[in-house]
Amino acid sequence: MDYILPKEVQAGLDKARTERLRRSSRLRLLVGDRIYPVLRLWKTGFAIDAEDAPHLRGLVDLFDGTVHLFQCLIVASDEENGEMQYEFKRATAIADAPALDFEKPSDAPAGLIGRAD
Repeated sequence: MDYILPKEVQAGLDKARTERLRRSSRLRLLVGDRIYPVLRLWKTGFAIDAEDAPHLRGLVDLFDGTVHLFQCLIVASDEENGEMQYEFKRATAIADAPALDFEKPSDAPAGLIGRAD
């Protein structure tokens, strides 16, 4: 069964949904010195509020609170239901430790205990 709502009611519902997503999401997009709240994130892209969103393109950083998750190369994709959607051309996960240039053995000790002199 389909319901047809007046445009004003539909616009109000869309705005309320966007506000709920904005408040509940910890995801943030850092572009230069500007920060944009991310409404939704999926495997190949993300969406931010269309009112706040310019047509971004290029290298951006994606954070979950203060944790740096990805460095992304993005392109604006589509505007739908008050959301500006972007697609990842590349999304590189940020590691918390430097890359090793050698193979770490599986039976390596976790640390060394020194002598108590």
